[in-house]
Amino acid sequence: MKTNYAAVFVSALAYWILGAVWYGVLFNKPWMALENISMEQAKTMNPVLPYVVTFALNLLIAFVLAQICIWRSANTAARGAALGILLWIGFVGPVTFTTYMYEMKPMQLFAINEFYALVGFCLMGAILGAWRKKAA
Repeated sequence: MKTNYAAVFVSALAYWILGAVWYGVLFNKPWMALENISMEQAKTMNPVLPYVVTFALNLLIAFVLAQICIWRSANTAARGAALGILLWIGFVGPVTFTTYMYEMKPMQLFAINEFYALVGFCLMGAILGAWRKKAA
């Protein structure tokens, strides 16, 4: 099976949009408070570069997840989502939890930041698993 680049792009875009909703709407105020970021500080941030870099990294994540979906024959939304969750449980969650623990960061911050990744991996996996190319 070949990589479905349209699905990779759309899943990366979905993760990117999820980030906008997650941090811009759902958890904006608690996240900024836990990170000790003021609105004045946030306004001094480069208005474009972080979004471009984030989308490029989301493309990388989506491409790698697509390869793993191909290798594991995750060819349904449920299998793709399960694979995304499994990767988070096995790699992202433990690594970042260890970092938060040693840095003595609040667990609420871990929950906001890392459950975003969990939901995002699940979403991307579902898109990648469900989106089948038509036979040429």
